[in-house]
Amino acid sequence: MNVSTLVNSSFDNIVDCFLSSFENYYVKMPTEKSYYEKRWKAAKVQFDLSYGMYDQGVLVGFIIHGIDTRNGIYTAFNTGTGVLPAYRGRKIVKAIYDFALKDLKSHGIQKTSLEVITKNAIAIRAYKGVGFNICKDFYCYAGTINILEAQAPEIQEITPSAFNWDELINQEYYSWDFQKESIVEGPNKYYQVFHNQVLESYFIINPENNYLAQCDVLKNDMNAWKRLFAAIKIISEEVKIINVDGRLKNKIETINLVGLQNTVNQFEMELFLD
Repeated sequence: MNVSTLVNSSFDNIVDCFLSSFENYYVKMPTEKSYYEKRWKAAKVQFDLSYGMYDQGVLVGFIIHGIDTRNGIYTAFNTGTGVLPAYRGRKIVKAIYDFALKDLKSHGIQKTSLEVITKNAIAIRAYKGVGFNICKDFYCYAGTINILEAQAPEIQEITPSAFNWDELINQEYYSWDFQKESIVEGPNKYYQVFHNQVLESYFIINPENNYLAQCDVLKNDMNAWKRLFAAIKIISEEVKIINVDGRLKNKIETINLVGLQNTVNQFEMELFLD
């Protein structure tokens, strides 16, 4: 077996290996190849800096990286690691990383990061063995928003070009797929929420799957949080929220208050290459 980049593997071959590797996973993975085409484009995946383990030319394990400068650091984000069931227990992920970390560093990558479900003890142990450390706790939610506001929220949809990212707080708490650089690549809709004609909060939602890419208040106030979710409900009662940072206490309290259910939790892990 040998490790090389994924640049010479077809997209279909990579997705097929991905789906086979994630059968019976903690969460059900979408099976449409078009989903991964859109998702990996938004995540800025580069297959020349993504890696696979090959057995006589057959892809049996992989690490797929999005490459971008985030928060001033040139980063490789692991947007998917998998090994075919028949090849597990052979330390394939470690072997891929032994190759990948040297190659990433030679291309100027300063940090690599990933997300892992907190229940996945085997994967966490493997990543720690490579040198990764846990840096963030993330919580995921889904369900129907259940909140009533006496005063109907004032909502305004705006174009992506009119959206003022410079006004927004808490951008450092979002995970890779929900940071500005990824969001602008997706089919998201952008909304502002006003209270007494004053801009109070905002949210960004993907109308194709009702994922809330971002939602936040401009001033951390519980009443503002409640009005924000009342506004979101007008656009979509059913929502999914991925990777809410555990430090955002008021946000999490409101998510619980409006009836969304905690589905799964994740760690973000990171490894600096400098």
